[in-house]
Amino acid sequence: MTESPRSGDRRIVVAITGATGAIYGVRLLQRLGATPGVETHLVVSDAASLTLHQEVGLQRRDVDALAHVVHRGRDIGASIASGSFLTAGMVIAPCSMKTLAAIAHGLSDNLVTRAADVVLKERRKLVLMVRETPFNLAHLRNMTAVTEMGGIVFPPLPSFYNRPASIDEMVDHTVARVMDLLGVENELAPRWGGMKDAAAP
Repeated sequence: MTESPRSGDRRIVVAITGATGAIYGVRLLQRLGATPGVETHLVVSDAASLTLHQEVGLQRRDVDALAHVVHRGRDIGASIASGSFLTAGMVIAPCSMKTLAAIAHGLSDNLVTRAADVVLKERRKLVLMVRETPFNLAHLRNMTAVTEMGGIVFPPLPSFYNRPASIDEMVDHTVARVMDLLGVENELAPRWGGMKDAAAP
């Protein structure tokens, strides 16, 4: 069920597309939802509904319940489709190569790509957690195009300097970095404090 926007909160759009890595979108919604002063707007693609069930064991309604406001992917008339609707930015987590290509070429053919286009034209933060490997030349060129437009390409690559002990810790560290990019304070993961007890050369 769609809830009414809460006045005074920073709005952040979260989109989940059909690429593998649905856990990133889910965890981001959970962490943002627990952050005071943040209002989340969610769009889930049809393909993502399948991936969420396959990878995370969640139904669409379970994920919808994590957001403050839910929009349907085909609702081009939704509030987030207009630049006059103020947001602090948008994260596509994960971002499929199809979605990346549509954004790179300005194809606003659904609400995810239209909302992303709006964020770019309004010079707001757009973070694309692209998921594919290995990259072919089309993927790389599309990532270059989006970067030149002002978007941030953020493949969810795990770091190991903090010695994660679980998948949850690796996911949280990546989500923490995304929240940093959005200017949302968090303490999800330890921050780098320099080398400790480095071995002598």
